[in-house]
Amino acid sequence: MTHHEYTPEQAAADGVYVAHPLTRAQAIAHGLFVEAPRTLSHEAGFRVPVALTKAAWEDCVAWTDADDQQQHTVQDETGRLWDVLLMSRLAIARSKGIHAHVTLHRIKRDGTSRTPQLARLVIEIGPGDQAEPVITIMLPYEG
Repeated sequence: MTHHEYTPEQAAADGVYVAHPLTRAQAIAHGLFVEAPRTLSHEAGFRVPVALTKAAWEDCVAWTDADDQQQHTVQDETGRLWDVLLMSRLAIARSKGIHAHVTLHRIKRDGTSRTPQLARLVIEIGPGDQAEPVITIMLPYEG
Protein backbone atom coordinates (compact mmCIF):
# COMPACT_ATOMS: atom_id res chain seq x y z
CA MET A 1 0.00 0.00 0.00
CA THR A 2 1.43 3.41 -0.89
CA HIS A 3 1.03 6.48 1.28
CA HIS A 4 -1.57 7.79 -1.14
CA GLU A 5 -3.88 4.91 -0.24
CA TYR A 6 -3.84 5.62 3.49
CA THR A 7 -6.89 7.21 5.00
CA PRO A 8 -6.11 9.49 7.97
CA GLU A 9 -7.59 6.83 10.26
CA GLN A 10 -5.40 4.06 8.80
CA ALA A 11 -2.29 6.22 8.98
CA ALA A 12 -2.95 7.08 12.62
CA ALA A 13 -3.65 3.43 13.49
CA ASP A 14 -0.41 2.30 11.81
CA GLY A 15 1.62 5.11 13.36
CA VAL A 16 2.37 6.58 9.94
CA TYR A 17 2.57 10.30 9.44
CA VAL A 18 2.34 11.46 5.85
CA ALA A 19 3.25 15.08 5.31
CA HIS A 20 1.63 16.90 2.46
CA PRO A 21 3.35 20.26 2.18
CA LEU A 22 1.08 23.22 1.63
CA THR A 23 1.67 25.90 -0.91
CA ARG A 24 1.97 29.47 0.38
CA ALA A 25 -1.51 30.22 -0.99
CA GLN A 26 -2.92 27.20 0.86
CA ALA A 27 -1.15 28.23 4.09
CA ILE A 28 -2.78 31.67 3.80
CA ALA A 29 -6.18 30.15 2.96
CA HIS A 30 -5.94 27.81 5.99
CA GLY A 31 -4.96 30.68 8.30
CA LEU A 32 -1.44 29.41 8.95
CA PHE A 33 -0.02 32.59 7.38
CA VAL A 34 -1.57 36.05 7.53
CA GLU A 35 -0.89 38.16 4.47
CA ALA A 36 0.00 41.79 5.11
CA PRO A 37 -2.18 44.18 3.12
CA ARG A 38 -0.29 45.14 -0.05
CA THR A 39 -0.93 48.85 0.40
CA LEU A 40 0.60 48.89 3.88
CA SER A 41 3.54 46.65 3.02
CA HIS A 42 4.20 48.73 -0.11
CA GLU A 43 4.15 51.91 1.99
CA ALA A 44 6.71 50.30 4.33
CA GLY A 45 9.00 49.74 1.34
CA PHE A 46 8.23 46.18 0.31
CA ARG A 47 7.82 45.43 -3.39
CA VAL A 48 7.00 41.74 -2.91
CA PRO A 49 4.22 39.97 -0.96
CA VAL A 50 4.71 39.79 2.80
CA ALA A 51 3.06 37.31 5.16
CA LEU A 52 3.46 36.56 8.85
CA THR A 53 3.02 33.17 10.40
CA LYS A 54 -0.09 32.93 12.55
CA ALA A 55 2.10 32.72 15.67
CA ALA A 56 4.05 35.87 14.74
CA TRP A 57 0.79 37.67 13.97
CA GLU A 58 -0.73 36.66 17.30
CA ASP A 59 2.38 37.69 19.23
CA CYS A 60 3.17 41.01 17.56
CA VAL A 61 0.14 42.26 15.60
CA ALA A 62 -3.22 40.92 16.82
CA TRP A 63 -5.16 43.38 18.97
CA THR A 64 -8.86 44.02 19.59
CA ASP A 65 -10.97 46.67 21.30
CA ALA A 66 -11.43 44.15 24.12
CA ASP A 67 -7.63 44.09 24.55
CA ASP A 68 -7.68 47.91 24.91
CA GLN A 69 -10.22 47.63 27.71
CA GLN A 70 -8.69 44.64 29.46
CA GLN A 71 -5.10 45.90 29.35
CA HIS A 72 -5.98 49.59 29.83
CA THR A 73 -3.85 50.65 26.87
CA VAL A 74 -4.82 51.73 23.38
CA GLN A 75 -3.31 49.83 20.45
CA ASP A 76 -4.56 48.83 17.04
CA GLU A 77 -3.61 46.10 14.60
CA THR A 78 -2.71 48.45 11.77
CA GLY A 79 -0.25 50.36 13.95
CA ARG A 80 1.24 47.17 15.34
CA LEU A 81 1.58 45.70 11.84
CA TRP A 82 3.20 48.92 10.63
CA ASP A 83 5.81 48.59 13.39
CA VAL A 84 6.57 44.99 12.38
CA LEU A 85 6.77 45.87 8.68
CA LEU A 86 8.94 48.94 9.15
CA MET A 87 11.36 47.23 11.54
CA SER A 88 11.49 44.21 9.21
CA ARG A 89 12.26 46.40 6.22
CA LEU A 90 15.13 48.04 8.11
CA ALA A 91 16.47 44.62 9.18
CA ILE A 92 16.40 43.40 5.57
CA ALA A 93 18.26 46.52 4.43
CA ARG A 94 21.05 45.69 6.93
CA SER A 95 21.11 42.03 5.97
CA LYS A 96 23.19 40.61 3.16
CA GLY A 97 21.41 37.28 2.79
CA ILE A 98 18.03 35.65 2.52
CA HIS A 99 17.48 35.71 6.31
CA ALA A 100 17.24 38.67 8.64
CA HIS A 101 16.55 39.06 12.32
CA VAL A 102 14.49 41.85 13.81
CA THR A 103 14.07 42.94 17.38
CA LEU A 104 11.21 45.22 18.33
CA HIS A 105 9.15 46.22 21.32
CA ARG A 106 5.44 45.48 21.52
CA ILE A 107 2.88 45.24 24.28
CA LYS A 108 2.18 41.57 24.86
CA ARG A 109 -1.42 40.62 24.31
CA ASP A 110 -1.74 38.72 27.56
CA GLY A 111 -4.54 40.50 29.40
CA THR A 112 -2.26 42.35 31.82
CA SER A 113 0.79 43.93 30.15
CA ARG A 114 0.86 47.68 29.69
CA THR A 115 4.50 48.33 28.89
CA PRO A 116 6.37 47.28 25.75
CA GLN A 117 8.40 44.10 25.89
CA LEU A 118 11.05 42.77 23.55
CA ALA A 119 10.05 40.50 20.67
CA ARG A 120 12.34 38.78 18.19
CA LEU A 121 11.31 37.81 14.69
CA VAL A 122 13.00 36.06 11.79
CA ILE A 123 12.49 37.19 8.22
CA GLU A 124 12.97 34.83 5.33
CA ILE A 125 13.16 35.94 1.72
CA GLY A 126 12.38 33.06 -0.57
CA PRO A 127 10.45 31.75 -3.52
CA GLY A 128 6.67 31.74 -3.52
CA ASP A 129 4.40 29.21 -5.19
CA GLN A 130 5.45 30.33 -8.67
CA ALA A 131 9.12 30.91 -7.70
CA GLU A 132 8.40 34.62 -7.28
CA PRO A 133 10.15 36.46 -4.41
CA VAL A 134 8.12 36.59 -1.19
CA ILE A 135 8.83 37.48 2.43
CA THR A 136 7.75 35.51 5.46
CA ILE A 137 8.03 36.90 8.98
CA MET A 138 8.02 34.34 11.79
CA LEU A 139 8.97 33.67 15.38
CA PRO A 140 12.54 32.35 15.86
CA TYR A 141 11.45 28.78 16.67
CA GLU A 142 9.48 28.59 13.41
CA GLY A 143 12.46 29.21 11.13
